[in-house]
Amino acid sequence: MKMRIGQSPGNRSGSVLPLVVVSLLILTALGTGMLMAAYLARLEAIRFKNEAVAMMAAEAGYEKAVFWMGQQEDMLSALQKGTEGSTGTIDLQTSSSDYSIDLQAFIGHRPIYRVRSRGHSGSFNRTVDVLVVQAVSGWDMGVSRVLFGGTTTYPVYFTDGEVIDLPLHINNLNDNPDNRDIYITGSPRFLQNVAMGESRYTAHDSDKYASVIGTFGAGIYFDQPDTRITDEATIASKISRFRESTDAAFQFQPQATAHMPSSHPAVQLEFYVQNGVGKVRITNNATVRGYRRNKDSETLDFRIKPGTDGEKSERYDIYAYHFIAADAESTGEQRVVSIEDTYVTQSIGEVESEPGGQIYVDGNVVIGGDKSSHGGDQTVMGRITVVATGNIWIADSIVVDGDHGADGKPTIDNPNVLGLVAGGVIKVIDPGMSSYAAGGINHYPGPPGDLSDFIYVPVGRTDSGSEEDEPYHRHLPDPMIVEAAIAVASGGWGAENVGWNGYGGRKEAEGTTDRLIVRGSITEAVRGAVGLIDADGFVKEYYMDERFLGGMLPGDMWFTGKFIPAPAGWHDYRASH
Repeated sequence: MKMRIGQSPGNRSGSVLPLVVVSLLILTALGTGMLMAAYLARLEAIRFKNEAVAMMAAEAGYEKAVFWMGQQEDMLSALQKGTEGSTGTIDLQTSSSDYSIDLQAFIGHRPIYRVRSRGHSGSFNRTVDVLVVQAVSGWDMGVSRVLFGGTTTYPVYFTDGEVIDLPLHINNLNDNPDNRDIYITGSPRFLQNVAMGESRYTAHDSDKYASVIGTFGAGIYFDQPDTRITDEATIASKISRFRESTDAAFQFQPQATAHMPSSHPAVQLEFYVQNGVGKVRITNNATVRGYRRNKDSETLDFRIKPGTDGEKSERYDIYAYHFIAADAESTGEQRVVSIEDTYVTQSIGEVESEPGGQIYVDGNVVIGGDKSSHGGDQTVMGRITVVATGNIWIADSIVVDGDHGADGKPTIDNPNVLGLVAGGVIKVIDPGMSSYAAGGINHYPGPPGDLSDFIYVPVGRTDSGSEEDEPYHRHLPDPMIVEAAIAVASGGWGAENVGWNGYGGRKEAEGTTDRLIVRGSITEAVRGAVGLIDADGFVKEYYMDERFLGGMLPGDMWFTGKFIPAPAGWHDYRASH
């Protein structure tokens, strides 16, 4: 049998085996590659998931930190005292986070806080690092109602002719039945956004704002955090920190030294500019003659009753006139200082505020004097805040020195600022009280007369003639202008002795109402009576001074309960960043 070389059976089977081996190797490599790809894809999915969960945990820590900040009576004091809660942790089902809150700096006079929250999920970490500021509004109010004695309040309406050129915030009234918490008649002009503590809808999904929603051309926002101006502990904490940081030379506890009925101790402040220097004349131990109507139904001059957390109110003594000691200057009770003499800084840890003026009064304050004594309106040159545990009575127009724009507001680069904070009320006095006849239906006290060793201090402008002929016949300017940041803890900003229920009324410069112009900001626990439409008091024109977005100096005297990221203040990154 003949065979050709290379055709044996062994040679034939040997040629198939390598192909099988190669195929198996290729298939194995493909399978391994596919398994590896699937593994890597799964690993990447797990990594993305854990990173996302870590990020959400970090954000949850941030939200908890900001919520805690909003619950503090005074954020700066909380950090200063190391109050529990400035650091914390959150344990979630598959993740956790830890956060810390620190004071980063003061920008101008506005505190900048730093919130750092580190989220963890598996072996992955994400960090949220945010610079936070306290939200600032232009006009914050506890409720848009005036006190009306005991536990009763009365709605205050925004009406025709009123210009509200400030961001407006109104707390949730929590009324039952649930009605709108802002009262509107006619067509007032809201030129900036409005924020409401309440929801737009009732519990039964009825739209409370349907009929007025078009009034808010600049926008309206609902379910916003309440301002803390109604919280007594918050007020006490902020005032305490202010007192502790004020120079001892400008902490006053006045005593009523003139003997008269319904007397109240006060410090009189008169602001003016002399030779390019801002000055304030301070008179300690002034005595204010108070006046109070006999019945709740005869007045709108109420304040929140202390110790009731805003649940009750009471009539209070309004300003009638005041005396100072005849020898006040020689004894040092009256002195003139440069506003810069009152400057201090507030320190929290190693962070210091910029310098600013502080005057603290454990009692009442009267701002104003005789026009001929200071050559015009009260003029503030410098940066200063006045805090009183009692009332602040405004007895003259108050303007800041320096440039003003075409709209009348101080320009953004104007360095002069006034802040006013009262534990009681801040009100524009009735200039007619010094000349109203004694007795009668209103039981007015009558003109001041003379007191031995004391001097009657006229305020505002004389009606006509000389002061010798008509020392008690006074009026305030029209318009009445106040350029300041105003915070009222136990009542509202407004005007005293506004006519109500047929009982008398204020003395206007001319006609039935004057104009009250505020260029600044307002925070008030309740609405104060400013005027009655076409009848008495003032028509208001309120304009936001944007400079107060930089803070009320020095340090923080705002009462909003909302903290928000500063512009460009949000950063988030992997922990290894």
